[in-house]
Amino acid sequence: MTTQNGRVRDAVTTARRVVVKIGSSSLTTATGGLADERVDTLVDTLGRLTAEGREVVLVSSGAIAAGLAPLGLSRRPRDLATQQAAASVGQGLLIGRYAASFARHGRTVGQVLLTVDDVTRRAHYRNAYRTLRKLLDLRAVPIVNENDTVATQEIRFGDNDRLAALVAALVHADLLVLLSDVDALWTGDPTNPRSTRIAEVRDDADLSGITIGGAGRSGVGTGGMVTKVEAARIATGFGIPVVLTAADLATPALAGEPVGTLFHPQRRRPTARLFWLAHATSPRGRLHLDPGAVAAVVGRRKSLLPAGITAVDGTFTAGDPVDLVDTAGASVARGLVNYDAVELPGLLGRSTSELAAALGPAYEREVVHRDDLVLL
Repeated sequence: MTTQNGRVRDAVTTARRVVVKIGSSSLTTATGGLADERVDTLVDTLGRLTAEGREVVLVSSGAIAAGLAPLGLSRRPRDLATQQAAASVGQGLLIGRYAASFARHGRTVGQVLLTVDDVTRRAHYRNAYRTLRKLLDLRAVPIVNENDTVATQEIRFGDNDRLAALVAALVHADLLVLLSDVDALWTGDPTNPRSTRIAEVRDDADLSGITIGGAGRSGVGTGGMVTKVEAARIATGFGIPVVLTAADLATPALAGEPVGTLFHPQRRRPTARLFWLAHATSPRGRLHLDPGAVAAVVGRRKSLLPAGITAVDGTFTAGDPVDLVDTAGASVARGLVNYDAVELPGLLGRSTSELAAALGPAYEREVVHRDDLVLL
């Protein structure tokens, strides 16, 4: 099957589980507030996918932007408290609008608001997966967004492009589609006549020599082309193909037509939770390893024991992500620590058997278990 522009993209047409991310500028007016016609146009496209028996997860920006006009704000606020207030107003408006629009296609929507902790701590990660999986099983459409009403600067995903890539990995999606106000990845500024559209990206070599601007056009969103390329790298690293295009090209893009830019996936798919640990977390501290511990952790994929740690930096509690660094201070791995920071100094350099004899059996455990550790 072919189109006027070339061959249909099989990676798109054969995808059964699709994650679609839509940016604020594609859903709202320049002054804030939802643009109903834009929402309905997107939902009509996604509704046709669900009618074909395909599963859809929608990662939607727009909560803060939707809350601007009702609160009398003329532009996106810079301070966190006002952003959170706008999100608390806008999120209800956003999910209500989606619910009404998807109802026209006989579909129920479910709101899923995530923070970084929801996908880095083991129990929270499992809960996030179970919730999304059950919504899909019940033929509902999950609407995912960062929980902007409670997220602080220290525990943010950063932007919804990255969140979408991580959600795609979480649900083992077959395709990620990033929709914005730019129709594709270009070699330079799309308004420059000398710039050309990049139809496909197979590896980083295809990105060499490209000038990527960091700012969006609308002023109501946070993402730019840099964040979209990084999101594509994250998703393709998990084996998921990515299509980057404009929101008004969503229908042909999801039909497999060669619009926008297709990022080809890497063939090997890593373990999902460890993938999240590597890409979704920011370390709360650092554990300095001696050469033997580095060799054990990196070379032999062993757990980290107290005997191999020489120093501890940061303030963290059990379950937090920490970086494991070598003698030169370079991060070699990231893992979920089993001790609070205040507990560790007295354990360093001692064997687990010695600690168990002196302090009790509760201390005969790894500082970072190998199942909770990913090499960087």
